[in-house]
Amino acid sequence: MTDCEECGFSYDLSLAPRVATLTRGHARAYADLLGAEPSQLRRRASPQVWSPLEYACHVRDVLLVQRERVLAARRLDTPVASPMGRDERVEHDGYARQQPADVARQLQDAALMFTDVLDRLSPADWERTLVYSYPEPEERSLRWVAVHTLHELRHHLLDMGRHPERPQ
Repeated sequence: MTDCEECGFSYDLSLAPRVATLTRGHARAYADLLGAEPSQLRRRASPQVWSPLEYACHVRDVLLVQRERVLAARRLDTPVASPMGRDERVEHDGYARQQPADVARQLQDAALMFTDVLDRLSPADWERTLVYSYPEPEERSLRWVAVHTLHELRHHLLDMGRHPERPQ
């Protein structure tokens, strides 16, 4: 995967050791945004665009899924990461009906769980690999997984900020 044209994120794998610190900061930013009026957070700009609350729920779940992928790559040789079912989760987990304060707390907890796993990686662990299914199945290092997760956090903060009734 190359740089993101939409948000300007650069896939610089040398960032990997700093992802834990950056992730904790982003989790606080999400929690701050989730302090807005719940009706604003649940509102979609259009049927095809997630609401700010749905984006925050997605990021929470990404952090939890990525944590499990990192743990799997540490205990298995080149495991295959199953797709997380991002679009199905919106309905299956009822993202739009969740309470923003709960999601804010859960997202921060998920960030801590993910970053705790990253903080425990040795230099050799960063080079362990898994088969990542997005955008196409490809063997990726844990360094890449960490940087990709940071991209998810930054990109979806931008998505939340572009919402016409941006949470203040």
